[in-house]
Amino acid sequence: MRPDALKPIIDALIFASDMPLSIARMRQIIQEVGQEDIAVSAVNAVIEQLNADNRDSQRGFYLQEVAGGYQYRTRPNYAPWIKKLKKSKAFRLTQSTLETLAIIAYKQPIIRTDIEKLRGVDSGGVIKNLIERSLIKIVGRKNIPGRPFMFGTTRRFLEVFGLDRLEDLPSLKEFDGLDESKLPTILRQKIPPELFDLASQAADDEEEAREAEPVTDEQLSEADRAAERFEYEDDDSDGTDDAAEMPSDCESSDSSAAATESDTREAP
Repeated sequence: MRPDALKPIIDALIFASDMPLSIARMRQIIQEVGQEDIAVSAVNAVIEQLNADNRDSQRGFYLQEVAGGYQYRTRPNYAPWIKKLKKSKAFRLTQSTLETLAIIAYKQPIIRTDIEKLRGVDSGGVIKNLIERSLIKIVGRKNIPGRPFMFGTTRRFLEVFGLDRLEDLPSLKEFDGLDESKLPTILRQKIPPELFDLASQAADDEEEAREAEPVTDEQLSEADRAAERFEYEDDDSDGTDDAAEMPSDCESSDSSAAATESDTREAP
């Protein structure tokens, strides 16, 4: 396919997608429709052209590589007009939510008790809130007594924070003598300003009161299953995995689910 014919197709696909579109998924769609093999280099060349077009024309949006794919985003300085148009509820992150999310992002995979040791308070409600927002998910179980759930971040987390992969988070080695209490501040620096409003104290209090309610592992598991519908259909289309490497004493969510089903069948 000629580059001048390929460019508008890729432009339209990225524009129409409601989630970051990977190069593998673009090639799959184009090849299925045109019955023609498209090289990765050809797609990369088109994306470079689209980036150049946006830079030169100073449009109100730009193309960003995020969460393993590409997505058009409005520029932050036009956020007031976009918010007025969308009239959508602001994406809220209280200090406790951001603190918990930062711990999971930098320490994943991590179990609930380790999160609570670092925070010093019960974190079940905060974890449930983050699962419901599809920012974290259950990634498996740890092979210790009780086999507790382990948590990790999602592709949605990468998309919201404008990251292509977890390695794009600021490295802790960049901060001399870093205290773990600084993790939320580091993560906050990655928040796109057009996505978040400053929370009022009253709204913060209401949100934190809801997060302080006791939450069981069963409720966390139920929230995780409900949030699965927001996961990306082509997560594995490029053959990569952005999740943190599993320690040897842990089971992935797939294997732990199989074990749970087996336990259920064998129960009297």
